[in-house]
Amino acid sequence: MKIDWDRRTCARKGHTTYAPDDPRLRLRLHAETALGDVWRCLRCGDFVLGEPHGSGPAADAPLVPRGKVLRDLFILRFLAIERLVRGVFIVLVAVAVWKFSNSQDAVRKLFNENLDVFRPVFRHFHYDLDHSPVVGSIQKAFGYKHSTLLLVAALLLAYALIELVEAVGLWYAKRWAEYLTVVATAAFLPLEIYELTEKVSYLKIATLILNILAVLYIALAKRLFGLRGGRKKFEEERHSASLMEVEESAGVTV
Repeated sequence: MKIDWDRRTCARKGHTTYAPDDPRLRLRLHAETALGDVWRCLRCGDFVLGEPHGSGPAADAPLVPRGKVLRDLFILRFLAIERLVRGVFIVLVAVAVWKFSNSQDAVRKLFNENLDVFRPVFRHFHYDLDHSPVVGSIQKAFGYKHSTLLLVAALLLAYALIELVEAVGLWYAKRWAEYLTVVATAAFLPLEIYELTEKVSYLKIATLILNILAVLYIALAKRLFGLRGGRKKFEEERHSASLMEVEESAGVTV
């Protein structure tokens, strides 16, 4: 089923109409009905009853995202939400590491006491906690120095900040955010691949695939780093999608 991004957006946000000064172009975007004047929406092309939202020279008409641009915006905002969730989660982990660094001995004592309580329970289900990789990793963390844990917390916060900045920039479709997302995501791909060589999990595989697709999609669709004509072609594509410009071109040939 093909999604009509234009009408979907108009149904959610409302139509956008404009009355250009050029009489020929104005005739193509305006009509009179028994109910009153109607103006053609710059996004979906439907005629809308009521006064236009703006007027003036055709060159000053709002550049309304349409079609493929709207689809790209939807994908970018999906990636923005994913970055936001990841960033918040990493912040929580960083706070947990920082708190742990300040009460390492108390946490170790509490952990060992609970481990003694749960050891017989897990043994009943034939699971040896003393040889559990998870338990081993936690016990190994107790041996880290306070300064090392603080450094880890700081690095996690820096990483979270990058994710949150990406989220805000992608939500508003900022080109600098698209560059930042591609560079930052690509930089961590080798680490994600290395982690898969250590231990394979469905979550790691899904995350790696999502990040690879995000890098390829943003770089190619947004024509970053000079790909597919670069920024010049990207801007030409955006303007060619404007209904006002399509109508203006058609009006000139009349």
